[in-house]
Amino acid sequence: MKAAQINHYSKSIDVKITDIPIPKISKHEVLIKVKVAAVNPLETLNITGAVKLIQDYPKPLTLGNELTGIIEAAGSEVTNFKKGDKVYTRLPVDKIGAFAEYVAVDQSAIWFLPTNLDFVTGAGVPLTGLTAYQGLTEILQVQAGQSVFISGGSGSFGQMAVPLAKHLGLHVIVSGNAAAKERILQAGADRYLNYKKENYWEVLDKVDFVIDTLGAEEIDRELSIIKSGGKLLSLIAGPNKQFAINQNMPKWKQWVFGVAGAKIDQKAKKHGVEYCFIFVQANGQQLRAISEIVEKENIVPKIDSHEFALEQVNETITFVKDGHPNGKVVVKLD
Repeated sequence: MKAAQINHYSKSIDVKITDIPIPKISKHEVLIKVKVAAVNPLETLNITGAVKLIQDYPKPLTLGNELTGIIEAAGSEVTNFKKGDKVYTRLPVDKIGAFAEYVAVDQSAIWFLPTNLDFVTGAGVPLTGLTAYQGLTEILQVQAGQSVFISGGSGSFGQMAVPLAKHLGLHVIVSGNAAAKERILQAGADRYLNYKKENYWEVLDKVDFVIDTLGAEEIDRELSIIKSGGKLLSLIAGPNKQFAINQNMPKWKQWVFGVAGAKIDQKAKKHGVEYCFIFVQANGQQLRAISEIVEKENIVPKIDSHEFALEQVNETITFVKDGHPNGKVVVKLD
């Protein structure tokens, strides 16, 4: 089968299309014929090795973190799924490989494709949906009636995070570009700030939570609008010691991440705020809960209009990195 692979970490995007054997499945796994794989900024981090302290990979590495597809075969102890089922998944962190014609994945990491989505739109759900769901329910532990601000929430993360947050009963405020305003308001946001016209740190009352999608340079401003006792959750500003503890990492990694995250932790403490970092995990049962919300609220992720094939993987990853996509970018494998 064809697969998009790297042989070593590199600062440049140089992914090779190679022929490799179709993977064999264990008794708990299913073999999925991949229909569509979504492309995320995470792919660049996997290529450069920026997340290798969180997850290091043997090489060659088949890239790709989320997909939709059809089950081709099921292991002897797979209970909920059978050949022919339409499914989707955020692949387990230690066993990625969505940029391939087939993938073997544990049954615990998949769920059925929502009935209101096709293979293309469905590929826009797992990674961002699970990031939002785990962030809101496990890390922030939100309660109905609380408030959350999503900085830079006009992209693919925001289009899943906003309706999930509203479903959980939150008051949701988003900043982003003008082009996405109507789409994010329709998704359920209570207020939308055009970042070119309004500075959120000047116009917002304090909120219970902030979800950061912009990075470390924005942390000071985000902390200034969080209530004492609140939390700041970042997708990209970097891990801290508590993250390493939560992930049951060895003591030396706890020390490394403790040093790396100390500056942000200290800033947060001065504001009476807890800083948190997330690296989303595969979870089929959480995908089940997300699917129920997606179907009930008829959530359909916006997909960028550019069409890419597997052979265009370098162009695709570069476009996600530098090209300002208008929705989730996908690669069609079938």
